[in-house]
Amino acid sequence: MTAATTEHRSFEADVSRLLHMMVHSVYSDRDVFLRELISNAADACEKLRYEAIAKPELLGEEPRLAITISADAEAAKLVIADNGIGMSRDEMIEALGTIARSGTRNFMERVAAAEGKEGAQLIGQFGVGFYSAFMVAGEVEVVSRRAGSDEAWVWSSSGKGEFTVAPVAEDEIPSRGTRVTLHLLDDAKTYAERWTLERIVREQSGHVPVPITLIEKPGAEATTLADGAALWTKPKGQISKEEYADFYRGVAGQYDEPAATIHFRAEGLHEYTALAFVPGARPFDLFDADRKGRIKLYVKRIFITDEAELMPRYLRFVRGIVDTTDLPLNVSREMIQDSPLLGAIKKGVTNRVLSDLTKLADQDADAFAKIWENFGGVIKEGLYEDYERRAQLLGLARFRTTASGEGLRSLKDYVGSLKENQTAIYYIAGDDAGRIASSPQLEGFRARGIEVLLLSDPVDSFWASAAPEFEGKPFKSATQGAADLGLIPLLDGVAPLSSDTSEEIASLLASMKETLANEVADVRSSDRLTESAVCLVASDQGPDRQFERLLSAAGRIDSAAKPILEVNPRHTMVTALAAVKEDALRADIAHLLLDTARVLDGERPADASGFADRLGRVIARSLGS
Repeated sequence: MTAATTEHRSFEADVSRLLHMMVHSVYSDRDVFLRELISNAADACEKLRYEAIAKPELLGEEPRLAITISADAEAAKLVIADNGIGMSRDEMIEALGTIARSGTRNFMERVAAAEGKEGAQLIGQFGVGFYSAFMVAGEVEVVSRRAGSDEAWVWSSSGKGEFTVAPVAEDEIPSRGTRVTLHLLDDAKTYAERWTLERIVREQSGHVPVPITLIEKPGAEATTLADGAALWTKPKGQISKEEYADFYRGVAGQYDEPAATIHFRAEGLHEYTALAFVPGARPFDLFDADRKGRIKLYVKRIFITDEAELMPRYLRFVRGIVDTTDLPLNVSREMIQDSPLLGAIKKGVTNRVLSDLTKLADQDADAFAKIWENFGGVIKEGLYEDYERRAQLLGLARFRTTASGEGLRSLKDYVGSLKENQTAIYYIAGDDAGRIASSPQLEGFRARGIEVLLLSDPVDSFWASAAPEFEGKPFKSATQGAADLGLIPLLDGVAPLSSDTSEEIASLLASMKETLANEVADVRSSDRLTESAVCLVASDQGPDRQFERLLSAAGRIDSAAKPILEVNPRHTMVTALAAVKEDALRADIAHLLLDTARVLDGERPADASGFADRLGRVIARSLGS
């Protein structure tokens, strides 16, 4: 390498910050670097295997793809080499000097705050694994030759803001592929020792689809660490729980244990094998705007793409692979997008995942509850999007309710506990389950022991309005329309509620309706209030209160409909107000009651200044001044 042919370049600002964080923030679990470099090498081999379908000459005289780890403890050096696709000069600069993947800033913010294994897990999730090499190396050198090219290039950096790129001397050009050389730091020299390398490879990379060999010192014979056999091709009975977990970590880029493993082979009209995992923790991209799945497509064990939509978006948290023999190896991107076969595979895999989750829910409620806590908010998107499977998803769904405490209840449990004359499944939606559980709209339901679903996920309002019924029982919002609770008996010990409205109360309601005509659609007596004086509800027509807020925030409706103000005719404040004859005082109190209902509904008074003035006048009146 000569100064005349060497290019000196600076890392992008994001890369420089990332490298600093790698060294200083994720320092406690450095083993991850080897997994990431092996994963990159395996991907390079898979890419060559795919390109060689159309261009067999790319394999040349070296058809067997492999990864070789070479250690030199005396020189404190470690080499990870593959004979995969390799990189051209421009690809090397792009891949190793910049970060094209979106979300990098989010990654850096999270890894800066992460400790221990959580930080290591984030590396694999965000696809920036190459830079983890600088956790153990003071200098990294990458030599690469793209398959089919006559040129090779060397990239080197100490990870301190700059890197160099230069052509490789003609007599040193490798046949193809990439060789990453790490000059280990003083406190990382154990990574050049056989037992350390064997342990890490067997724990974290034992099931990559490319064989891995180890040369423990210069001149030593190569030892096989992994045979490159695809785990999913083996019978389930021959695969241990640890092997499944190892493969899951590799395919998902996570460090947790899978919460569920689904491995099956479909035969008949279409033949394919699927190995899918439900993560034990939420993936970082669970709520990405594009909401893409993360299932890899293989054809005859050859990796094709990870962009085929093999799962519905509401199951995008599932990680794994699908391997089919029914597609041609030279399948095009257009064929993948439009393939009826992949549509059938998607349907089959989706049905199997949901079926296995249903079995888990029936057989191990605690294990399923953890899955639901992590992914229930995403699965419920299917209640809105997947009409064909809505009944199955409703059966799978779990909810916090006014009767569940801190636990979760199924709709089957709910329907089995219906009260006498109860004909609907009641729910209340809002931003916070704790707050909506104390909503005044629920008082009449509590007095009758009626269970109400507490829906606090944003998607809840959408599916609840779209799902017509479960086992013949319609869904009904507790904040919409008339509650119609009169036919359901009160709990033992609860004093009967008078349904009669006195002339004074009727006159008060008419007066309040006239006073508040510009702000509410109606003022009426309530059978859902037992303790509070007032509450707001939506009309029978249109969305409920929470759904209306969401639509308004999203700009989907121009203006919110006027709510209905329900008044508790039995409340002492209401009966006292009915006796007031002073029109101005009645008007002030009517507005104050409306603002009180707004506050109880999680809103603010519509006119803060007017609210303060009215409150001041009422207080002064009560003090006799």
